[in-house]
Amino acid sequence: MAKTQYTCESCGAISPKWIGCCPDCASWNSYVETVVANKSVRHQGLAGGIHHDVKSLLDVSVIEAKRTSSGLTELDRVLGGGLVPGSVVLMGGDPGIGKSTVLLQAISHLSQHMPVLYITGEESLQQVSSRAHRLGLARKEIRLLAQTHIETILEIIVKEQPTVVVIDSIQTVFTDTLNSAPGSVSQVRESAAKLTHYAKQSNTTLFLVGHVTKEGALAGPRVLEHMVDTVLYFEGERDNRFRIVRAVKNRFGAVNELGIFAMSDKGLREVANPCSIFLSRYEKPVAGSSILVTWEGTRPMLVEIQALVDSSHLGNPRRVSVGLDPNRLTMLLAILSRHGGIVTGDQDVFVNAVGGVRVLETGSDLAVLLSVLSSLRNQPLPSDLVVFGEVGLAGEIRPVQGGQERLLDAAKHGFKRAIVPKANMKKTEFAGMQVTPVQHLDEVLQSL
Repeated sequence: MAKTQYTCESCGAISPKWIGCCPDCASWNSYVETVVANKSVRHQGLAGGIHHDVKSLLDVSVIEAKRTSSGLTELDRVLGGGLVPGSVVLMGGDPGIGKSTVLLQAISHLSQHMPVLYITGEESLQQVSSRAHRLGLARKEIRLLAQTHIETILEIIVKEQPTVVVIDSIQTVFTDTLNSAPGSVSQVRESAAKLTHYAKQSNTTLFLVGHVTKEGALAGPRVLEHMVDTVLYFEGERDNRFRIVRAVKNRFGAVNELGIFAMSDKGLREVANPCSIFLSRYEKPVAGSSILVTWEGTRPMLVEIQALVDSSHLGNPRRVSVGLDPNRLTMLLAILSRHGGIVTGDQDVFVNAVGGVRVLETGSDLAVLLSVLSSLRNQPLPSDLVVFGEVGLAGEIRPVQGGQERLLDAAKHGFKRAIVPKANMKKTEFAGMQVTPVQHLDEVLQSL
């Protein structure tokens, strides 16, 4: 009789019986029944095998990996400059958002220069071919395989010797060494380990497409993200034609790098100027809008921050934030009241980052406060003004990363005025731009 156990789908913890709440990760209803393998399953180390000799770090040779362009500049950007031999990339996102489309476009370009293999476990070969035909891609050199058995997949990969392999998706792949169903924690972990080990040994670039849960996190065990070198997330709404690819982990480049795409009838098209998405064009200045120069990965980006402040008819006024940290919004309103003398305790406050972008850095504090103040007073800010800076609990304006680069990017887009932290100011002067350095919230209010 087969022996069963219960495994947490969130963290991989094992229990002999079903538990409502996982004691390791505190997830509810995450334990599923799995069948224990008849024999122990062991795989070699993931990073190119196991070495028994101890070496000094200085004696280990440093090899600069030669990157290969995927043919999509924005994808290369989030990857850190291109594909690295032997790297494993995990790409997640909502169903239908464009994961398979962007990888098929990249594979089509790469197939003109190197052998590639696209392995599908969710679609038939005819469906993949039809999509490539609809997108107008070169199909002659793309090798396709419809297979979910990992041992068979590895045999074919060894025979074909491709330079780039795409697995769509990792949740459909299974191994005979385990008796559990495809998509279970143990199957995903073991299948990914076998593929990653081969990629490291053979210097093959491997793309894994991953499913996401209803909360938006990657499905399967968390260890899956630790195995791979790069984790990319597709963001955006299906009714919005713009897509954002964000790198949340990258061993070969900057994290939180963004790639901007637009969905069209010919697939995902790169957006060279993201400001066209995140900035609104008004015939005349409107109240409650400010322009933030945010820093994403390795580049500055202009984003419009909108605010709406209105009288509240509720006992507890609402604080709604879209694309920004809602807890930070509450803190900034308290700072505005304490150090600026402007009370919003009887007002509903709504804040939005235009274009569906998520602004994660604290450098957006000053832009949020100015948008709230502009809406509260019903006085538009100058249309040629940009701001950035972190606001501390004492009302001080703290410096942020890449101050000079942000100002240069704003000047390039025609902005004439800027309010920035004083610590970000250097001796460099920007022709045609009036820069106002500030140290405290009081100076910001006086400068307006």
